[in-house]
Amino acid sequence: MTNPTPPSDTELFLTRDIEQARQWGTRTFCENELRNIDVRGELNARLLYRRYGSIGIGRMTYGGDVTIRPNTFDDFYLVQVPLSGGERIIRGNETVYSSPTVGSILNARQQHEINHGKGTEKLILRINRDLVERLCGQHLGNGSQTKVEFETAMPLDSAAGRRWAFTMQWLFDFLEGAQSSSPLLAAQIEHMIGSLLLLSHTSNHSLALHEERSRSVTPAFIRKAELFIEERAHEPITVGSIAEHVGVSASSLYAGFRRYRNTSPMLLLKSVRLNRVREQLLRSDPKSTTVTAIAYQWGFAHLGHFTTDYKRWFGESPSETLAR
Repeated sequence: MTNPTPPSDTELFLTRDIEQARQWGTRTFCENELRNIDVRGELNARLLYRRYGSIGIGRMTYGGDVTIRPNTFDDFYLVQVPLSGGERIIRGNETVYSSPTVGSILNARQQHEINHGKGTEKLILRINRDLVERLCGQHLGNGSQTKVEFETAMPLDSAAGRRWAFTMQWLFDFLEGAQSSSPLLAAQIEHMIGSLLLLSHTSNHSLALHEERSRSVTPAFIRKAELFIEERAHEPITVGSIAEHVGVSASSLYAGFRRYRNTSPMLLLKSVRLNRVREQLLRSDPKSTTVTAIAYQWGFAHLGHFTTDYKRWFGESPSETLAR
């Protein structure tokens, strides 16, 4: 396998060996079974993949007819937009034929089989389940993670589908040329991509999302406050500092969040910090850090309350997350 030296968060794989192709699929996504359907056909697998915060974008092909049976995605969704050729996606009794006019979404927690045709090349987007579910909860105004299940087939010949395909191509081009990233820019791009996916493609929450969106136009100060909280979650911010930043009184800030988000600024801050803790726990080595240290870093001084909130939020204890 040829492996040049791109930036540290970029991976480039080139191989004609099916086992090597399976191994980089495991490294990038999850454990999988990869089989060459046409043993006389030539495999010429290529993947250029860039990680960026809670998302990853890539362009790939296997160069031949192959079948991929990935293990269940526990912590991410995989969005696929074919640029040429086509694939057959099988999920239980459902079969979707993917092409440049029909993309696909492989849901978290579900089993899939992909029949990748010769001459197929596609853009792929890996997006963390935590990010999508957190954004869904924010859009619905319940302030907590909400389980999201998308329809497998993604029409790309509609206005929304074309907008999504264009955005994926833009993201791929942007990240391919980016030399560095900032936490602020990463948070903004994550929010944009996750929100666009939720609003562009059919899911179990589409009706509620569109009703919430059409019910009222959120005042600019609410959106400004949300961005402030996302950007400054690592700082000791208060309701007063948020209100001062967005130019309204504390009571108006509370009333706006209650009306348009069905939560409060400080509950949103807690949810953002809990998600940052989880992201750090998933990245950390349990031999070199502790739950206590990370919790304190994000302002959770009462470990008992923190553990209770964390388990209610994510369905597991912080120590279980760190041990993954």
